[in-house]
Amino acid sequence: MLEINKLHASVIDIENSEILNGIDLTVNKGEVHAIMGPNGSGKSTLANVLMGRPDYEVTGGDITFQNQSIIDLAPDQRAHLGMFLAFQYPAEIPGVRPWQFLKSALDSKAEATGEQKMSVRNFSKLFDEKVQAVGINPALVKRSLNEGFSGGEKKRNEMLQLEVLQPTLAILDETDSGLDVDALRIVAEGVNSMRSPERSFIVVTHYQRLLNYITPDVVHILVNGEIVKTGGPELALEVEKDGYKEYLSTSEVTA
Repeated sequence: MLEINKLHASVIDIENSEILNGIDLTVNKGEVHAIMGPNGSGKSTLANVLMGRPDYEVTGGDITFQNQSIIDLAPDQRAHLGMFLAFQYPAEIPGVRPWQFLKSALDSKAEATGEQKMSVRNFSKLFDEKVQAVGINPALVKRSLNEGFSGGEKKRNEMLQLEVLQPTLAILDETDSGLDVDALRIVAEGVNSMRSPERSFIVVTHYQRLLNYITPDVVHILVNGEIVKTGGPELALEVEKDGYKEYLSTSEVTA
């Protein structure tokens, strides 16, 4: 599904700002991959580069999604292909309600793919079903997007977006940051309910605690813009116990 080949990336228009230093990664259909690493290791940069955020530029390598290079595609084009990014800190969008936001997103995708747009009536029915399914307070979806939402409510809203948009690849960028146990469960329940043989997830996290609720198929340790170790779920437990000291010293030696 996703192939990352010798990926290098830096902050745009800033010299000597390379953050990703030759990442190789393959995510197959139906897999959940966890990307772990210390602060400043490049985890969020990787998530943003995958989604095409214009603050970064790819200086080497390639990203292939569904057998198509997406290096030159804009974020909305990547979304139309089935990619989704859940932000570490979701933005508030005054004047735009969740219903409007998601209807516009689905209409844009249908237009890009040549499919028929969903009627307002059918979308409203789908929206109401998904609001109930994720357990979000119906009163909240009458507000502007994320405006006045708590951390947990923002995460429920992102799970609502996942349920409505049904992406093929969902990238969660440190979505557990600053969340309490209840909010962590919200995220985990949303991800676990959507796991399927045709859908994959990349879970970017600093701590192992989210992985207590979402069991990954593969865990990668990212340090100084490089994947320094790959293993199974037990690797996350090792990091929780021993920290990243071992990998930091290894990266310094090989850099």
